[in-house]
Amino acid sequence: MLAKVFSGTTIGLEGVLIEVEVDVAGKGFPSLTIVGLPDKAVDEAKDRVRTAIINTGFEIPDSRITVNLAPADLPKEGSSFDLPIAIGILAASGMIKKEALDNSLFLGELSLEGRLRPVTGVMPVAILAAQKKIKNLFLPIKNTMEAALIDDLDNFPVFDLADLILHLNGEKLMLPQERISWSSLTKNEEYEFDFLDIKGQEQAKRAMMIAAAGFHNLHLKGPPGAGKTMLSRALPSILPEMDKDEVLEVSKIYSICGLLKNDFFVRCRPFRSPHHTISRIGLVGGGTKPAPGEVSLAHRGVLFLDEFPEFPRSVLEALRQPLEDGRVTISRASGSLTFPSRFLLLAASNPCPCGYLGHPKKSCRCLPGTILKYKKRISGPLLDRIDLHVDVPPVEEEKLSSFESGVKSCKVRERVIQAREKQRKRFQNLPIKTNGEMGSAEVRKYCRLTDKAVDLLKQAISRLSLSARSYFKTIKIGQTIADLDGQDKIEANFIAEALQYRAKED
Repeated sequence: MLAKVFSGTTIGLEGVLIEVEVDVAGKGFPSLTIVGLPDKAVDEAKDRVRTAIINTGFEIPDSRITVNLAPADLPKEGSSFDLPIAIGILAASGMIKKEALDNSLFLGELSLEGRLRPVTGVMPVAILAAQKKIKNLFLPIKNTMEAALIDDLDNFPVFDLADLILHLNGEKLMLPQERISWSSLTKNEEYEFDFLDIKGQEQAKRAMMIAAAGFHNLHLKGPPGAGKTMLSRALPSILPEMDKDEVLEVSKIYSICGLLKNDFFVRCRPFRSPHHTISRIGLVGGGTKPAPGEVSLAHRGVLFLDEFPEFPRSVLEALRQPLEDGRVTISRASGSLTFPSRFLLLAASNPCPCGYLGHPKKSCRCLPGTILKYKKRISGPLLDRIDLHVDVPPVEEEKLSSFESGVKSCKVRERVIQAREKQRKRFQNLPIKTNGEMGSAEVRKYCRLTDKAVDLLKQAISRLSLSARSYFKTIKIGQTIADLDGQDKIEANFIAEALQYRAKED
């Protein structure tokens, strides 16, 4: 007898529907064969499934069993096919009603006693099931919440194989997991640092507000102890919350990487801070089985690179394409995978190896050649892709010892949200969300400059030798400043402020 069960897997970040075909032949030497390009974990499902069915109280047919995972030319990986294979065997041998498998998708790893263990990559498969109009999704209990935010899908938490068999045969029905409303996900977020805790550094705070409002890349440069790391750690406190599409988009990445754990969703914008010893593959993704890197884990959030020049130059150069395109493509002989990487790059560095070049009170002990070599670790094309460059000087004694309180992050965040709302309306029919994502065509279409602003830009091109990228970048920053100020046109003073954030010639 033949039975068909639907399951799923992931390729890159997208779910793929897999049809598990199980045939129980009446004749032949008793065996269980899995075909359809299974990897070692899938092939070992034969022993897990056989033992789980027996320990559940059912019997494996004493016949030749063939399991085909279609499409057959697509490599199958992982242990998530255990459950659909077991259900297919029981349905093909007449122990489960075949009609109960209609319009259902199964996913899960089986233990030897028949219980279900959690698997990775559930969210992309759940989204695929909803798109394919599949009504029922059967998952391990610990994975069920990942699909609870998806509409038009009933996902059932399964404790063990016995409960599922009773449900499919109509003997003891299970209740689907209650769907989670989007409004219930919003909560008061707690942050490690607040702008209120940072003494001085008003220009750096202003630049961080502009970066958060327009999603512009930012480079902080200053001596040790000036507050670069503390400022960077406070940036998430002024970023707006993610909308539903962004939560699902980011959660898909973390689901595939197995990083959701007990959170089920990534509710706060990611803040990734890899160490400078990270490899190129660890940063941009890849490997024998291509997986997302830090640039994708920071999607719609912040990628903080502390001690920027200490990263190997080959690793930093790999950032150029993701910064420009908002995605990274991993190409291998077997094919290409594309991962999203629309992140805000936040970099912090010292002016020289000892850190005290230009310090008002401490002298630099580095040789000129050493300083030049240190600065050359970061290439010009990479610096040109960073929108805002800010010098962070040492904090003055009066401000450091003062008990006067500054502006709270929540107040800054309100201004950022208002600016983001203007951008949302501006780009409502486009795939982009912020000013920092605009290309030259969008800049020409949506950015309106006053005559004085145009004249100032013309002078800047000739005097400062602005590249084409720097020209459009200045306009985008000016547009963000205008949004923060509640203006519809870009004034000359907005362009003047934007020009102050360009990279200084050393």
